[in-house]
Amino acid sequence: MIRSLLTNKYVYLLSLGVILVGALGLLVFDKVLMPRYTQYNQGVTVPDLTRVSLEEAVATISSLGLRYEISDRRSNAAFPANYVLDQAPGANTIVKPNRKVYLTVNAAVRPTVVVPNVTNLSLRNAQVQLQNYGLEVGTISYESSRFKNVVLQQSLPAGGTVDKGAVINLIVSDGLGDKVVVVPDIVGLLLPNAQLKLREVGLRVGEIRFQPTEGQIPNTVLDFSPKVNELVEGESLNLVVSERFNAVEESEGGAVFTDSSGVENGLPDNDF
Repeated sequence: MIRSLLTNKYVYLLSLGVILVGALGLLVFDKVLMPRYTQYNQGVTVPDLTRVSLEEAVATISSLGLRYEISDRRSNAAFPANYVLDQAPGANTIVKPNRKVYLTVNAAVRPTVVVPNVTNLSLRNAQVQLQNYGLEVGTISYESSRFKNVVLQQSLPAGGTVDKGAVINLIVSDGLGDKVVVVPDIVGLLLPNAQLKLREVGLRVGEIRFQPTEGQIPNTVLDFSPKVNELVEGESLNLVVSERFNAVEESEGGAVFTDSSGVENGLPDNDF
C-alpha cells in the first residue's frame, strides 16, 4: 500500500499544493500583515518640545500622529507656568506613529517654604539647613567678627514665606574683630589663667610650645609671640610654657668587690 501511495501522482500534486499554500501564507504574513502591524519603514521624528507652552507642544504632537502624557510637574522660576521643561523621548528621536511622548511641565503654582533662621549657626550647618528647606545659598561675604565662619546675617528674613528654590545670601564672620586690643601681661601666669585673660580681651591661644625649665613651676607661661603690645580682636598668640625639668640622675659609684672572707670593699685589697 505504501508503494502504491509513493507512485500515486495525486499524492505528489497534493503535497506540492500544500507547499505552495504554505509559502504563499508566509509571503503574505511577511509582506502584508507584519508591516501593517509594526508599521515597518514608517517613523516620526520627535521635535524639540522644550521651552514652549504646553498648549503649543500638544498641538505639535497631535499634528504628527503622536500622543502625550504629563509625567511630572516641577517649579522653575525662569519659565512661565505650563511651559515644557523636559521630554522623553528626546528631540530628533525617530519613533513609530501613535507613540506617547512624556512631558515635564513647569508647575502653575510654585511651592513655598518658610525661611529658617540660620544666623549664629556655622556656615556649614546653615548651608545644610537651607538646602533641607529647598532654598539655595547665593553669595557668601565676610565681615570682621570674633567667631570664625559663623553666619552674621541672611538676606531673607527668618519666618518669611518665599518660593521654594529662592536664593539666600549670607554674611559670615572672618574670625577677626573690628577693633584693636591691648595684649595683657600673661608672662608668669599659669596656662589656664593666661588663656582666660586672653579670651577676656578677645584674643586666642595659638601654638603652645612646652620647654623644660629648672626652678620654674610647671605650666607657667614663659614667653609669647608675636612680641607686640596690640592685636586685632580675634588674632592669636603663640605661647611658650614651662614643663617639669628632668634632672640628670647621679652616676653610680665604683664597683663593689666581695672577698672570700665576705668583707665588701670599694677597691681590691692590696696587702703586701
